[in-house]
Amino acid sequence: MANESMVNIAVRPLVEYVFRSGSLESGFRTAVSLTEGTKAHQQVQKQYGEGDQKEVYLKTEIPCGDLLFVVDGRCDGLLVGGDGGWTIDEIKSTAGDLAAIREDTYPVHWAQAKCYAYMYAKANGQREMGVQLTYVQLDTGERKQFRMRAGLDELETFIHDVVRHYAPYARLLRDHRRERNRSIAELAFPFPGYRTGQRKLAGAVYKTIEEAVGLFAQAPTGIGKTISTTFPALKAMGEGKLNQLYYLTAKTITRTAAENAFALMEAQGLQAWVVTLTAKEKICFSEEVRCNKEDCIYADGYFDRINGAILDILTNETQLTRPVIEAYARKHRVCPFEFSLDLSYAADVTICDYNYVFDPKVSLQRMFAEQKKETALLIDEAHNLVDRAREMYSAELRKSGFLALQRAYKEKSPSVAKAAKAVNALFIELKKRAEGSSFQTDLAAPELLLERAEAFAEAAERELALEPSAAGQTGSSGSSEADARELLLQAYFEALHFGRIGKLYDERFVTYTEVTREDVRIKLFCLDPSHLLQEMGKGFRSRIYFSATLSPMAYYRDMLGAGPDDYTVSLSSPFSRDQLEVVVLPLSTRYQDREQTRVPLVRALQEVTRGRPGNYLFFFPSYAYMNMIYEDFAAVAEEGTELLLQQSGMTEEDREQFLAAFVPNPAPGRTFIAFAVMGGLFSEGIDLVGDRLTGVAIVGVGLPQIGPERNLIRDYFQTSGRNGFDYAYVFPGMNKVLQAGGRLIRSETDQGRLALIDDRYLQPHYARLLPEEWR
Repeated sequence: MANESMVNIAVRPLVEYVFRSGSLESGFRTAVSLTEGTKAHQQVQKQYGEGDQKEVYLKTEIPCGDLLFVVDGRCDGLLVGGDGGWTIDEIKSTAGDLAAIREDTYPVHWAQAKCYAYMYAKANGQREMGVQLTYVQLDTGERKQFRMRAGLDELETFIHDVVRHYAPYARLLRDHRRERNRSIAELAFPFPGYRTGQRKLAGAVYKTIEEAVGLFAQAPTGIGKTISTTFPALKAMGEGKLNQLYYLTAKTITRTAAENAFALMEAQGLQAWVVTLTAKEKICFSEEVRCNKEDCIYADGYFDRINGAILDILTNETQLTRPVIEAYARKHRVCPFEFSLDLSYAADVTICDYNYVFDPKVSLQRMFAEQKKETALLIDEAHNLVDRAREMYSAELRKSGFLALQRAYKEKSPSVAKAAKAVNALFIELKKRAEGSSFQTDLAAPELLLERAEAFAEAAERELALEPSAAGQTGSSGSSEADARELLLQAYFEALHFGRIGKLYDERFVTYTEVTREDVRIKLFCLDPSHLLQEMGKGFRSRIYFSATLSPMAYYRDMLGAGPDDYTVSLSSPFSRDQLEVVVLPLSTRYQDREQTRVPLVRALQEVTRGRPGNYLFFFPSYAYMNMIYEDFAAVAEEGTELLLQQSGMTEEDREQFLAAFVPNPAPGRTFIAFAVMGGLFSEGIDLVGDRLTGVAIVGVGLPQIGPERNLIRDYFQTSGRNGFDYAYVFPGMNKVLQAGGRLIRSETDQGRLALIDDRYLQPHYARLLPEEWR
């Protein structure tokens, strides 16, 4: 039989496809699913008898039509009986209540154990096998077991039936990958030629994937980073070096750029499944995200319909964008968010936010280790990942939520109320100990709070595992049962995450407590995310970090967890110096000087546009400063000058309207000026090509606002032998400057004026951080 008709698959993904089960309730499926629990497995295996074996590798071949399935895996235990017979032991661990698990609760676990039983029986001439499920409660070590015996014929019928149900999907994958690889082999670079630097970047990406290492690439604006990274990655895929590709972004606009790149290559002949993951809150069909079967028809019976939906969409579509996913989700009545996640395991390319790979709360935990080895990560705008990672690896709890739950569940669930009260009591103690101080720090993890948060999560999980009562009932607190349940679910996830981060806590963390009149907040704050980023990236074949502003490179390699074998490439701008006029206006924009320099600043901004009508962007380090100067500027603006102000909390529609105001071919003499915030929606990831943007003024050096968290970062890096002020303030601030200035020259024909307004740009320490073409 030809190799392309051979399907290599492990037992677990095989049975999980056929025996899908669980609850979609607000992501509850992932949170309460039984975990691998390595320690729990080891505790059970330590008590095996002398003749028992653990982690036994098993393999078998099963023909099915034109396919030959090679199924393998490791069973947790192979136990010898007193009569010489053998039993497969499948161990599962849970943080929940074992009393809630019945013999028929998880058919997928029986399926996994039966597959192993068949594989061993067939290989060793056994006519009958014992099959055992061992459930372990993670915190107490308590166990619950279910047993059955099955003959070889019964087991053979069972596994052949499983394979038969999986075969249409396997056949679809086989045929698609054959066509995908053929199309990639024939795919040419989708432009007439390479821009300056593009070929070098593409070569570096290909070599990185070939050698299974990492790459840190600084590629200036306009070089065409998206196509320069995706095209060589696809070429590596077509040659068998990869099977999947994840394109990770921080913003919607860069996701769109990636979608456009793959659509362009599809127009050139590429055949690949490209799925875009959209946040649950955005893609949910309901007004409120309530993912239980009582409130959502798309959650009710999801697992009964999802396999048909997957086969349908993959048979008929390749570009699985949000509108396409929504259309098929409505057709098959499945949750569009979970549908997109399930599609990502089959897709060749997944375009998504950083958190699906790096965030322990929402990472794609169903991705198996074998999949990771064949997957490369393309991490766009990688400079954003430093602060995003700090958010991902930090966790906080607030007193107010637990007090509310204590009251809401006093009669409804005494165990939940008691657990919430125990957490609330600790917050009361913290407030008393603060003795008027609003901010306190500790280098140690709050062990007692972690214990009580874990106990609360267990009580909440038991309550949430129960079927919700009829909506609209009112609890003793006066809130509806649905609202109380939503409050409990939110606190449950927060407590879980707090405990998860507590297990990661080391010298790279600090604990701080913030006390206000209304509340008490305690946060496990990640100061240095580099180690955790490195750990979360392990197992993937390659990680390619790229941005126009990975400068200084040593800082980003340090903060993003570069390994000793990882490559670095830094490319020069593809544009001529003559395209950009840079002026430095040395005014102090420091916080204490802003009142004194507001009038000179307005005059300086007027000079930027004087004698040169067109479209301008003025960037400021904060909303407050921007609003202050906007009012002064508007009061003295020349007649006919059009002004626009960025607002906080803008929707996607607001954002589109804002950008639409930068009209091409502006009327002669028209001056349009938009005021925006550095580091915001309009300072990176947008393209205003040609005369849609005439000039940019950057007010200040972008330093983050001085505050307790930034000062904690500064002190940590200072004590570890690095320049703490640079790590906490200067490098992140100047990155915003570089990104904002990068909006100006986007193509070979663009020209513009860039005004840097701050006296610090004349200081060597800041000047050396500017691109060569800006100096």
